[in-house]
Amino acid sequence: MSATYYSSMRNKLLVTMIIVPAIPFCIVVLIGYYYFTASLQSSTMAKMSRIVDDHRQMIELFLAERKSDLQFITDTYAYSEITIDEILAGVFEHLRKKSTAFFDIGIFDQNGLHVAYTGPFELVGKDYSQAEWFKWVLRKDTYISDVFLGYRNIPHFVIALTKEEPSGGKYVIRATIDSSWFSGVVEQVRIGKTGEAYILDAHGKLQTQRRSGGYLMDRDMDSDELLVKHRGVRTFVSQRREGDRFLYATTWLNHDNWLLVARQETTEAFQHLRKVANQVITVTALGGILIVSIAFLVTNRTVRRMRRTETEKNELGNQLIVAGRLAEIGEMSAGFAHEINNPLQIIRAEQTLIEAILGDLKKRGDWKESEDSAQVEDSLHQVRVQVDRCAEITQALLKFARQKDSQTQEVDLAPFLKDLMGLVERKVRVEGIVLNQDIPPGVPKVTADPAQLEQVMVNLINNAIDAVVERHGSQGGEITINAEPTRDNRVTIRIRDNGIGIRPENLEKIYTPFFTTKPVGKGTGLGLSICYGIVAKMGGAMEVHSEPGAGTTFTLHLKRA
Repeated sequence: MSATYYSSMRNKLLVTMIIVPAIPFCIVVLIGYYYFTASLQSSTMAKMSRIVDDHRQMIELFLAERKSDLQFITDTYAYSEITIDEILAGVFEHLRKKSTAFFDIGIFDQNGLHVAYTGPFELVGKDYSQAEWFKWVLRKDTYISDVFLGYRNIPHFVIALTKEEPSGGKYVIRATIDSSWFSGVVEQVRIGKTGEAYILDAHGKLQTQRRSGGYLMDRDMDSDELLVKHRGVRTFVSQRREGDRFLYATTWLNHDNWLLVARQETTEAFQHLRKVANQVITVTALGGILIVSIAFLVTNRTVRRMRRTETEKNELGNQLIVAGRLAEIGEMSAGFAHEINNPLQIIRAEQTLIEAILGDLKKRGDWKESEDSAQVEDSLHQVRVQVDRCAEITQALLKFARQKDSQTQEVDLAPFLKDLMGLVERKVRVEGIVLNQDIPPGVPKVTADPAQLEQVMVNLINNAIDAVVERHGSQGGEITINAEPTRDNRVTIRIRDNGIGIRPENLEKIYTPFFTTKPVGKGTGLGLSICYGIVAKMGGAMEVHSEPGAGTTFTLHLKRA
């Protein structure tokens, strides 16, 4: 498979693994956030509504008690008594002891004339017949006014009620409520740092002081939105003209003449919502990072496994091809070896006969030493050498084709490799190569045929010697042999050299029988293929890694005993 295919596959897997868990994750987070914030918002509004309703009842109770105080006075004293200054002053003192909300008290006849008064102002003799509050109290018998200026020219409001005399006449008793005291009662509605409460009349004018500013009788700029007739407590969120957003709770009182308003900035009222939002954002970010991280991890691991599986598949295919070739060549090589051995035996017999004849001629003195005779003897020597070489080749072919099972046994690598070093040490020293070995103590034993394992090792070392000599000559060459256990219950043996290396295009061919890169006469091309077959029969595996101009490493993986 090409790199483009794996890149495309990786991107598809990555997108799938991010989107599939991300969709339900986001849905769950959004649904949870919606219901949780709705619950918090509803809880906040319910709390504000409960506070306003409690204070409405408190204010209504306060006004009712003040009216009851005045009713008690009219029921206790006759008009002729209550108009006496000393008696009125005593009554007022008694009222002040009960509630400091009373500022002054006065008595009016049915024509609106102020006939008696106790308080800080000079109001006796004033005519109130045209005053709005006086007209209202005559019609309704009981009246609580809005804040107004009156003769004293300062904002105040009054509680007044009428009393009919047995003679048929009427009089009015009126008490002024301390506005600052009453404002303090209303301002007790404290809701956080930005919350406040105040009262508006039916025209939107302030009846109490406001923490955020505004004088008594000033008109609230937001009153148009607030003065909506409703029952119970109304809660809503609105933005003021200045730009601030507030949570409002309003309720009507004093027979729907006054509106109690409580408000708080939404940033404070819904601060828990902001915390929840921040937490949701944090959880979503962390969840997204986790999903993406796991997606990258799993995707990369999956693609790596696919690559490894594809590589192993290709390697297995190559091994099957090599094994098939080895089987075919094995059958052919056995026949070739037997056929070649017959003429070789004849050549060897003839060569031996010629040597015997020459020996007899020399004994009789019939053989004269000359340049021609020396050439004949040299030719006979070459015949013997080449026959021996051919015999070695046929023996290698027969070994390669031999189908009998290996005589496997436990092999202790420490003494085995030590003996092996002795076999090759002389040749290595002659070539000027440094032979290193790294065999740690206690290296596990392996299951192998000692003779065949020795054949494999000697062949690989000889190949390493040739590669080192070709690159370095008689100086600078180095071969290292090491053994170590691995986690897969195997033992690894490595033969590493710093020789000429193997070109990439030849790496796939080195196990093919009769393939060789050595010059003619120096290699048959059967060594590595035979080694490969031997190691495979012992249940092991052989790998090669090489860089041209840097060296080659052959690795044997053998079964641990």
